[in-house]
Amino acid sequence: MRFEEEWKGQEETAVLEQQDSWHEIVLFNDEVNTFDWVIHCLIEICEHSPEQAEQCAVITHYKGKCAVKSGSYAELEPRCSTLLERGLSAEIN
Repeated sequence: MRFEEEWKGQEETAVLEQQDSWHEIVLFNDEVNTFDWVIHCLIEICEHSPEQAEQCAVITHYKGKCAVKSGSYAELEPRCSTLLERGLSAEIN
């Protein structure tokens, strides 16, 4: 019985650590930036292909937001900061 309790505890810890290390940059729609500017920024900052950047820009426009990059917080924070510096509206979830 103790082994099962110990294993379950380790499994829960692993899941929590995995969830904690997985984040997304969410880009929000605005009425200021052009499609071309958003696409340019996503290609340069998030390393999107032109097609991927265009799709994210369209989704953001019509749905109001779009997850544009996922990874660890440490990996995403500088990218999100750069998006914000360029006038885009984004946050890390």
